[in-house]
Amino acid sequence: MDKQTIVEKISKFPALIGVPREQIEWVVERGELYNIKSGEDFFKKGDTIDTLFIMFEGSISFMMERNGQYMEMGRINAGDISGALPYSRAQSSSANGRVMTDSMLFTLNKSFFHAMICECQDFTEVLVHMMTDRVRSSMKSQQQNEKLMALGKLSAGLAHELNNPAAAIVRSSESLQSHLGTVPDKFKRVISMKVTNEQVDLVNDILFSKIANGVNKSESLMDRTNREDDLTDWLEDNGYGDCFALSETLAEFGFCVDDLEDLQNGLTAETFPSVIEWVDNVLTTEKMVGEIKEASNRISKLVNSVKSYSHMDRSTDFEPTNVHEGLHSTITILNHKFKKNKVSLVENLDTALPNINAVSGELNQVWTNVIDNALDAMEEGGTLELTTTKNAENLMVFIKDSGPGIPEDIQSRIFEPFFTTKDVGKGTGLGLEVVKNIVDRHKGHIRLNSKPGHTEFEFCFPINA
Repeated sequence: MDKQTIVEKISKFPALIGVPREQIEWVVERGELYNIKSGEDFFKKGDTIDTLFIMFEGSISFMMERNGQYMEMGRINAGDISGALPYSRAQSSSANGRVMTDSMLFTLNKSFFHAMICECQDFTEVLVHMMTDRVRSSMKSQQQNEKLMALGKLSAGLAHELNNPAAAIVRSSESLQSHLGTVPDKFKRVISMKVTNEQVDLVNDILFSKIANGVNKSESLMDRTNREDDLTDWLEDNGYGDCFALSETLAEFGFCVDDLEDLQNGLTAETFPSVIEWVDNVLTTEKMVGEIKEASNRISKLVNSVKSYSHMDRSTDFEPTNVHEGLHSTITILNHKFKKNKVSLVENLDTALPNINAVSGELNQVWTNVIDNALDAMEEGGTLELTTTKNAENLMVFIKDSGPGIPEDIQSRIFEPFFTTKDVGKGTGLGLEVVKNIVDRHKGHIRLNSKPGHTEFEFCFPINA
């Protein structure tokens, strides 16, 4: 294809309509035309970006690796301009360029850019506008990707957290159903007993006082085990045979040998065995219902934390905001990661902290991004410390971790867009830029202090903004 035909073809591309013909001729005079077969790689990840190219025919697909698989991130079709652009700071390709159909393209090496800027101002202006649009589109795409990745992490964590109490409810429900199947026979033995009102009151007083007190979770395992042994010995000495399961249930609700002796003294030898059996039945039912209640409350707490975290029922306007509520909701959402990475949490919270004027949902994004990064840095375990305090004018939040720290030579860059130290697929580098934008919007500021074993972010917000 001769030079004039190339000039005619390029002049008709929508992006270049209006560019003076002599400028297009200047560019064509210094460029080259290439033909590439389908299936070939026009460029590979890591290749230097040193060539402007204009697609004449065919298409090239941007293929990027995600979790071991290549996915199409974009496509260049006939009439599109891509590659190196004037004033662009892109140094190397982040993807592979796979030719999808037999293609023809015109290329211009960036070594001509300085002269082109001087000689072809209209052509250069078109390319600069393209670069601006490309940055805007890339930013939008990366922000969407960052949001999807964050949503994926939260969803996976919530699924894990909800699975445990849901499984506990199913397990306890099945046990309760099986247990209730034995109740009719026990009830028959109880209803056939001849007992006085005084004896019924005695059993009720002892039994329901134990239920009202509930299970003493602060009691040490050794103390409870000792009481179980004492109860087992007493029951065996009084002719009740192997009754370890009965002793375990009684001990869990605080029964001791004195309680059994009170029941025995207040009842007859014929009624005592059936009463003890009925007491065990009531306590076992109470225990299973309690397990179901506890698991249900845990699910309810998670749902409320998600609602509080996202503030789905509130506006996006500034309003009085309790910082502690957002921190606790974020910790609940990320609890699975604390357990997975074996990270312990230390809280030093000022209970007299005032509310600040803020957008709650945005502050939660700040806490999530910083705490999530801290947990990523402590994959082998560590400690995360949350501290809140105030002075006459400002409220301060400190988030400190015991991870390896942020290298000093990159600390000044961590708030730049797209800057990240994470591997591909683990983050786009928008997290801390978003954090800075939100803090700036709230008239606050951030300070970083990092060295191996100690990384601390200090957030400062005006109380009366």
